[in-house]
Amino acid sequence: MTSSSTQGIKTVLHPVSDLAKAKAVYVALLGAEPTADAPYYIGFDVAGQHIGLVPGGGGMTSPVTYWHVPDIEAKLSEVTAAGGVVKEAAHDVGGGRLVATFTDADGNVLGLLQDS
Repeated sequence: MTSSSTQGIKTVLHPVSDLAKAKAVYVALLGAEPTADAPYYIGFDVAGQHIGLVPGGGGMTSPVTYWHVPDIEAKLSEVTAAGGVVKEAAHDVGGGRLVATFTDADGNVLGLLQDS
């Protein structure tokens, strides 16, 4: 057992090339209108999860799952000690929300998210 726990995967961000087309597909899939709808991001809150659409990918080449954690720095320390490599250091994306990404041993990108 590690010293800092996770609260599970609650956020998944998807890179999209056409925000309007992607929005239509996700509205049909999720059966809900977005809770955030801006030219730079569309987000849906459905069944306890947040699904986000990022136009142009924001550097992502595939969807990234975000594990919610109470202490992002502690969890980053644990995963790097276990062989993970930090891709994007923890940083505030607004409202006190911190995010970071790292890669596992196979190069898969995983995310961490801490709400204040």
